[in-house]
Parts: sequence; C-alpha cells; structure tokens
Amino acid sequence: MTTVHHNVSRTEDARFPVPRPDEAHWPGLATPPHDALRARIAEGLFRNAVRTLPVRVVFPDGTVLGAGDRHAPVMRMVRPANVFHRLGADAKIGFGEAYMTGDWTTGPDTDLADLLAPFAARMSSLVHPAFQRLRHLVERTQPMGEENTKENSRHNISRHYDLSNELFEAFLDETMTYSSAWFEPGDDLATAQLRKIDGVLDMARVSEGMHVLEIGSGWGALAIRAAADRGARVTTLTLSSEQQALARARAEEAGVAHLVDVKLQDYRDATGQYDAVVSVEMIEAVGEKFWATYFSALDTLLVPGGRVGLQSITMPHDRMMATRRSYTWIHKYVFPGGIIPSVRSIEDNLTAHTSLSIVERRDLGPHYGHTLHLWRDRFIAEWPQLSGSFDGTFRRMWEFYLAYCEAGFRSGYLGVSQLGLARDPFHR
Repeated sequence: MTTVHHNVSRTEDARFPVPRPDEAHWPGLATPPHDALRARIAEGLFRNAVRTLPVRVVFPDGTVLGAGDRHAPVMRMVRPANVFHRLGADAKIGFGEAYMTGDWTTGPDTDLADLLAPFAARMSSLVHPAFQRLRHLVERTQPMGEENTKENSRHNISRHYDLSNELFEAFLDETMTYSSAWFEPGDDLATAQLRKIDGVLDMARVSEGMHVLEIGSGWGALAIRAAADRGARVTTLTLSSEQQALARARAEEAGVAHLVDVKLQDYRDATGQYDAVVSVEMIEAVGEKFWATYFSALDTLLVPGGRVGLQSITMPHDRMMATRRSYTWIHKYVFPGGIIPSVRSIEDNLTAHTSLSIVERRDLGPHYGHTLHLWRDRFIAEWPQLSGSFDGTFRRMWEFYLAYCEAGFRSGYLGVSQLGLARDPFHR
C-alpha cells in the first residue's frame, strides 16, 4: 500500500473531522456509492438489526436506536446517508469503509471493540434468514486475481506483510510475534508469546538435533526459539522479502544464524523430509481451494514418526460454510485471498488427503482477544511515530481491523487452536 501524509487528530469528535481519504491513494473511498433503493433497504435492515442489540446508535438529530442503557457502547452516526449507501452497496465491506472515512465513529467514552462485540456475537442472526438466502445476489465473491495460486500468493502476502517492518515493530512486542499469545497470570505480552511458541514446539515434539520445517516464518521468533532453546536446525519459509530480511538479521543477532535458514519460498516448492513441521496461523492465508495441497505437503514433508505443530484461527463450521465464498472488508483491505477454516474442515482434509490426524488440541480463543487488545493499545500509543509514513485513513483502517478481530474472539465467533498432528502408529 502506498503511504500518504496527513495530520490526523487523535480525538474522535465531530469538532475534529476525520480527513477525507486521498483519492489518489484510496480510489473510490471518499465518495460513497449511490443507489437510493439499496440504501433504503440497508437502512431498514440496519435499524431492525440494532433494535435488540445492547448498544446505542446516535444520529445527528438526536435519534437513538438500540437496546443499550446509558452505559452501553455508543455508535455515533456522523453521515448516516453515506453509511446506508455503503451498506447498500456491500454490507460486508461498506460497514468498515464507513468507519475508515469517518461516516460513523464511536462515542468519546466507547472502546471500538466493545461496540463491535455485540454485532459479532449475533453475526449469524443480525439479518433475517429470508434476506440471508438472497445475499448471493448482492455480495461480491473473491476476485480471481486474489486466489492463492503460486503466482498470486507472493503478491497477496506482500500487500500485508511488506507494508513496513517499522509498522509491525510499533505494535508487536520484542519477539515480533504476530499471532495469538498464551497468557498465564502475571504475563506480559512477550512472555505469553514465548509460551505460545513453546506450546507449538511441544505439539511437534521438537528437541535437540532435529531438522524442523516452519511454513510461515513471521519475523523469525519461532525459528530462533527452536534453535536457541532446543538445539534444533530450522528451515523456515516466507513469501515476504521484508520478513526474510529481518528474520535473518534477528537470527544473526541471537547467534543462531548457522541453525536457521530463512527461505523466500512457497510451501508448494518445499522438498525433502523433516523431523517435525510447524506452522503458526499460516493456513488462514492458504485458501480453501488449496487446503488439500497444504495438508498433503505437511504429510509428504514429515518423516515417519514425526509430528506437526499447527496453530490455526478457526470459526464454527456452519458459519464457515455460509460465508466461505464471501468477499469481505478483511479481504479487500487486510488479508487478500484468505479464509478461516473450521476444526471440522481441518479434520476432513486430513482424513481425505493425508495419513495424519489431530492427536492433541489446545484452544486459546480468549487469549487472542486479549492479544489484539494489547496490539491496538500499542498501535494507538505509537501512532505519532507512524503518522509520517501512514495517513489518517490508514490509521482508522488498522484500528478497525484490530478491534474487529478482537470482537470476533471475545464473542466466540472466532477461535484459535494449537493442534498436534501425527500418524496412527498402529495403522497397517
């Protein structure tokens, strides 16, 4: 994403308007689509949806919707007509875009995730089933250019992970770990991240002298931990040149560069066999069409008797099936080409395409909500140092992304699991 420069107020208040998106860098975003009929329909659906939610939706004329009391989170409609036109054009994209442009915002005492959590908790029932059956007529599907083929995957990954290492350094902890932590009482974020990494390594039974394959390097934290603390040799794969450069530098600084090989390589091009395979929150970027290929690779690359340590964001199977063709705000602005699996879909793919099965499981859903909350706090605190490289629209986009995901985990709409995969030693 190209960076642009704006002065952006840190105060969410009508007295300090949100800067309009720069048309050159956010094409089509500043001016909402216009379809009077769809906007009226969207307004009716929205009003009906929020009628029973424990929130307060406040309009410029003082009208208040929602079932929330005076302590409930507040959604302030700044430009209601724009909001409804965006929702009418595509509800799954327009809601987030309306926040990015300041068409709606939160009340001065409302945390964004607190507002979004009630929406997430009732995601499957916000719209009447009769209208849900018609959504395929109006919702966009994934563009062919964002399918995670080998040709497209590098570009999809680059759009997010190559924004800049400085951005991620601003809100991640010193381990530079960009996945759910695992907290115990008294943990700071870095300690909880190392516990999570150890949990994945334990799932894969990583120990001294092993050769480990990691699919999805991040910025090297797991590979460095496996090498420095367990004496393993690690080959780790990424499609992000920014990640590769920093992961190599961090391995050098940790004194384990001789044990950690960071490759710019697609998992589909990996060869050989490894004593253990680990992959942390990379499957979400694979794409449903390529799940069979991904799980087959885990099986093929693992030595007999080896184990896989997998960490995956998950969602309930019925919701995954209902939304798997949808093209959402997250796809458009954050993670192109992705889809979150259900545990059942993982099990089904393992059964159909591999000799592996889930033999161990640890669920960390609430831990991810807390992780995301800490990331958002850090991002907001560090914004003055980032504002020279990213504009106010980007800031609102990133805040919405982190709060939207936090709300999903807090409400139980999303989960995250560490899974140990192994072959049946008694199978003949």
